[in-house]
Amino acid sequence: MMKQIALSLLIASAAALAPLNDAAFARGVPDGFSELAKQLSPAVVNISTAQTVSVNTEDAPAFPKGSPLERFNDFFGGGAGQNGRVSKSLGSGFVVDKEGYIVTNNHVIEGADLIEVTFPNGDTYEAELLGRDPATDIALLKIESAEDIPFVNFGDSDKAEVGEWVMAIGNPFGYAGSVAAGIISARNRDISHGSYDDFIQTDVAINKGNSGGPLFNMAGDVIGVNTAILSPTGYSVGISFSVPADLASSVVDQLREFGETRRGYLGVRPQKVSNAIAKSYGLKETYGALLTSVVKDSPADKAGLQKGDLITELGGERLESSRLLSRKIAEAKIDEVLDVTYIRKRKTKTAKVTIERLKEKVNEAEEKRRAQEQADIDRVAMGISVEALRDEARKKYRIKDSIEGVRVVKVDKKAEASGKILTGDIIEEVGFEPVDSPKAFEEAVEAAKEYDAPIMFLVNRGGNYIFHALSPE
Repeated sequence: MMKQIALSLLIASAAALAPLNDAAFARGVPDGFSELAKQLSPAVVNISTAQTVSVNTEDAPAFPKGSPLERFNDFFGGGAGQNGRVSKSLGSGFVVDKEGYIVTNNHVIEGADLIEVTFPNGDTYEAELLGRDPATDIALLKIESAEDIPFVNFGDSDKAEVGEWVMAIGNPFGYAGSVAAGIISARNRDISHGSYDDFIQTDVAINKGNSGGPLFNMAGDVIGVNTAILSPTGYSVGISFSVPADLASSVVDQLREFGETRRGYLGVRPQKVSNAIAKSYGLKETYGALLTSVVKDSPADKAGLQKGDLITELGGERLESSRLLSRKIAEAKIDEVLDVTYIRKRKTKTAKVTIERLKEKVNEAEEKRRAQEQADIDRVAMGISVEALRDEARKKYRIKDSIEGVRVVKVDKKAEASGKILTGDIIEEVGFEPVDSPKAFEEAVEAAKEYDAPIMFLVNRGGNYIFHALSPE
């Protein structure tokens, strides 16, 4: 699971004002991606954020001015006037309007005090956050420019097929404008990210820093927003996930108009339809959503829907799976009257449902849970692979609850840490900073590298503490 963007020098021709993806490209096996990349890259941006982290500096000593260690005051937090360390993150985004509207992931900009976007030509702007949606991990930014800005268009992701060629442009590990290509591996993936999971799975090389970047089809349309990867190492292993453009664009439209999402509400709880259930309702194929409950006085209840009804169509379109019910209803317009076709006691009926607005608010507990999940993804830094101290790990390796840190799962034989830090060691501090998650470990290593000095690691090996100073190179 993973997390990364203004332009003054523009093409003077009229073509620069048109979407960069107007041109048609072959849908078969491409001869190459160079022309597509040239046209689309100007609209893909690098996003950097900064956040002030509160730290307790009252008891932190300050090294005197002129001391060789004075430069460490900022790092340790010592000295008067220290309000906290600034953390930075990198991600990707893409422009969807010549007026400077930019789409990215919510997790790229979440908690940021400052958001900057940088275009391929080096121009940098401070961006305004117009709105964000943690449920789908989509955020919308806005920059101001005196010139029209190159942009791309959302395409029809529902028409994307498994096996179709796709291309991603983004900023993996800060390498701006990186192009990667592959195929769609699967559709409608549920990765337990949220209620609206419907991801496009690809084998495109997506890494840290690609988050929020566009996934293009061979016509140059954005069919997805690169959001997450499945990887035991934290690096691409060929399984990446993108929010479909149809879902992302509807969220962007709402954020642009209202600054928040305004989702539709039906008031039911659906269950997956098995082959046996489908046959019992008289269906020859397996599809639809079986209602296990209907909320009293909800739109569904007012329309006469009941527990046990099997919804087969919404608005005249077949409902392929129960998971799509939440997404389709969420995308419906408030007060829209929707035809719902369902089966009750093997008889097909149709109800007219007036969609109401879902009363939702950002659940802080849910956001914390997701943030913790992101932090707990295994990470690698300086050749040291670490994992979170989850309950199962603590139980398996008999690690006390009082111990905080990350567990070493592998050390690269070519790394300086090889032979010094061992598999099974618990790293409690990096650069004199406590680490309580793989993400914190990775960030502490990156922060310590700025001081151009060996990085101190505090290792707990079976209850015995060992310090190792390792070169960041």
